[in-house]
Amino acid sequence: MPIYEYRCRKCGHEFEKLQKISDAPLKTCPECGADALEKLVSAAGFRLKGGGWYETDFKSKNRKNVAKADKKPDSGSGKKADSGGKKG
Repeated sequence: MPIYEYRCRKCGHEFEKLQKISDAPLKTCPECGADALEKLVSAAGFRLKGGGWYETDFKSKNRKNVAKADKKPDSGSGKKADSGGKKG
């Protein structure tokens, strides 16, 4: 469930409320009791990483791959394990 932020236009009280998307917006301020609440627009508290539409569809050419940039270097020897199979 998303967390919504509200502010009272009358007294200025701000608070967060965990609500379902389908729930009606709150109207009454819990601080002063006035029907003057407005829902605020706020930034999401998470970051989407990895391959997918959100990274690849709207990315400009000069931006690096965010998912690859966040990966830590491999602590191994740098050699790939031999599968024992023949190539051909």
